[in-house]
Amino acid sequence: MKKIITILSIIFISCSKVYAEGDLWDNYGDTNTYGQQAVSDQEFDKALQSKQKKKKRDKNIPKGENFSQSNETEMLKNSKELPVLLVPLNLKSIPIGHYQVEGIKENGEVFIKLYQAHDVIAKLPAEETDDDFGSETINFVKLLPHGDYHVEIIYGGVDFNAYSIVDIE
Repeated sequence: MKKIITILSIIFISCSKVYAEGDLWDNYGDTNTYGQQAVSDQEFDKALQSKQKKKKRDKNIPKGENFSQSNETEMLKNSKELPVLLVPLNLKSIPIGHYQVEGIKENGEVFIKLYQAHDVIAKLPAEETDDDFGSETINFVKLLPHGDYHVEIIYGGVDFNAYSIVDIE
């Protein structure tokens, strides 16, 4: 039994030496491991100072252009998400339904456009106002009663606020 254990241990040791060639322990204690060069303290400090001098620039600010708005305002202006209006009763030239609403200025006049999908259902003349109608959000649209035979569509956006009075059918 001792002979078998001795023979197996000799075979194991001889095989493990063959498989262990070229590992990390072959270079133990060598200062030039894997082609790396020693760096002096002065070279290290110089490299560290060169990295600390460089400041990272904000990638959201375009080069060479004047930046006058906050990132949030620019993001709101570039977003194409339109507020949605529910019309629960038939209005003059506007049937019952859900509409995406956009306020536009054309030739000095203000309009409120009502969309379903990509189709313009109505283009209502509107009056621009500085009133925010007590809304807590920037982009909004609401349908409010305005007497017995009219409703008021109020619209608020980044560029302007407006309202339009529409007859009930």
